[in-house]
Amino acid sequence: MQTFFSIGVDALAYGMILFVISIGLSVTMGLMRVVNLAHGAFAMIGGYIASYAARDLGLAYGLAVILAVAGTIIIAIPLERFLYRRIYGAPELTQVLMTIGITFCVIGIANYVFGPTLKTIPLPPDLQGPVDLGFRTIAAHKLFAIFCGVAVALGLWYLIERTSFGVKLRASVDNTAMAAALGVRTKIVYAASFALAVGLAAFGGVIGAELLPVEPYYALRYMVTFLVVVSVGGAGSIPGALIACLLLGAIDTTGRYLVPEYGEFFFYLAVIAIVWVFPRGLMGRAK
Repeated sequence: MQTFFSIGVDALAYGMILFVISIGLSVTMGLMRVVNLAHGAFAMIGGYIASYAARDLGLAYGLAVILAVAGTIIIAIPLERFLYRRIYGAPELTQVLMTIGITFCVIGIANYVFGPTLKTIPLPPDLQGPVDLGFRTIAAHKLFAIFCGVAVALGLWYLIERTSFGVKLRASVDNTAMAAALGVRTKIVYAASFALAVGLAAFGGVIGAELLPVEPYYALRYMVTFLVVVSVGGAGSIPGALIACLLLGAIDTTGRYLVPEYGEFFFYLAVIAIVWVFPRGLMGRAK
């Protein structure tokens, strides 16, 4: 019974971390129509900034998280202005080539500046120990990851579905020329959406560093995982991404607990089965 409880907690925490990182990619692919293979690189950048701020500068964990998100967005703004803006609406192969190039550039810079070793992000005392639930103890940082995932899901859903910004974003995606003619500043909307996606990636890279360690090849190591989540959930669907993360997180964690010698076999077997039954993803939107 304790094993199943541990599997459930670990699966939920892992799934929520995947969600926080991947939901930004779902937004850029599903709403902005950009295949951004460099998304994991921005999560890695956030992890590096937080590690430097917390370990080398001795800043508090919360401040390190804020600096990581803000710093990653600042780095991403000129990339969006001078690189990404040129591939909006471009063929998908062009987008893939551009963003995979950015990924390898980020990996090279990370290797040169920080070295090839893993980078840790010191947790505050409140997140280091276990939390006693009365019948079981759970690692505090896992509960924190679960809470962050729920908060991000609710906040992002409200932003896109219930605010004027969400209306402008959906209008810009559906018909950019008409939205611009009606006074929507489409370039600013796209830039803000990109900054939001990048910020979420950086945030997920920091809070998930205990389960997805930060190292120079982070962007390549988890690139397929992030793409899989978007494909299974359905690009642009927040509920779909959440369901996909929880489902795949549960399958992957259960497999690693019970039959670790199979590695990620069951994870990708589930992906194949789901995509075969739902080619657009669990809650994909028709193009």
